[in-house]
Amino acid sequence: MRLLLLFFFFLFSGFSSGAKRCHPSDRTALLKFKYSFANPDQILQSWMPEFDCCDWYGVECNETTNRVDSLVATVQLNGTIPDVIANLTYLRTLRLRKSPFLVGEIPPAIGELKNLVSLELNWNSLTGSVPTFLARLKKLWFLDLSFNKLSGTIPASLSTFPEIIGIDLSRNQLTGSIPESFGNLKGNIYLVLSHNKLSGEIPASLGNANFVRVLISRNNFTGSALMFFKASKTSDTVDISRNNFAFDFSEASFMADTLVDLDISHNKIWGGIPSRITDCVVLQSLNVSYNRLCGEIPSGWKLKYRSQPFDNTSYLHNRCLCGSPLQPCKR
Repeated sequence: MRLLLLFFFFLFSGFSSGAKRCHPSDRTALLKFKYSFANPDQILQSWMPEFDCCDWYGVECNETTNRVDSLVATVQLNGTIPDVIANLTYLRTLRLRKSPFLVGEIPPAIGELKNLVSLELNWNSLTGSVPTFLARLKKLWFLDLSFNKLSGTIPASLSTFPEIIGIDLSRNQLTGSIPESFGNLKGNIYLVLSHNKLSGEIPASLGNANFVRVLISRNNFTGSALMFFKASKTSDTVDISRNNFAFDFSEASFMADTLVDLDISHNKIWGGIPSRITDCVVLQSLNVSYNRLCGEIPSGWKLKYRSQPFDNTSYLHNRCLCGSPLQPCKR
């Protein structure tokens, strides 16, 4: 296997010309990163000192500075994230994912990567809390810590990212409530917190933020979620299913031009389905089942991308909904 890799690198890398772009300190840091794991000979096999590290699998270098600005490892890393990662000071993208044996806490060294734009540490077995030091990454656009074993509460400091557009903390064991400071998030935000153990009421302040996508299903939230239903927002997905929300759905307004997927199922939501929901022209998926809704199901949908209205599975198991596609209303 090593000989085969050597053959391909002679063909396709700059090795044969003698020109190496890789900065020596980046190469040293990457090799220390590799050999910090329990299985270095089974992973990252192209990472050999005799080759330019800018040509290593999962490594990208900036065309101008030749510094490593992207590290993507979707291999079976076995161990913890080493502190030497902090030496890759020009990193803009760090993606370590799908390594079930990548364990331990997120190290403070990550907080030293001040140029990071995207931090993706998902589908691993990381433990501990969501670190407050992540707020030092002021250039961050996207934070994905999903599919781990993180616990504790969501730090309020995550709302201080000035350029953030996406936060995904789903599929962990997080507790507590959503910080009130999340209402200060600017721009169009993707917020994904589903499949945790979060609870309490949603802060009213979240109505000040524009969540393009809000996915908070399979938690234990209570109270109202009406702050996510405003005509002035531009949300394309709202999924608040499988919680304990209880509010009057007839008071909801909708994002008529942008809403594509809406799921409020498996809650304790009452009231009727407002007729203005039929103005959601790009709506493709609707689930209001397993609630306490009553009244006649609105008709006259103006759907652009569906030839038929929604079937009965969208409405089942409510207190007294009636009308097509359910039983006719009693007059």
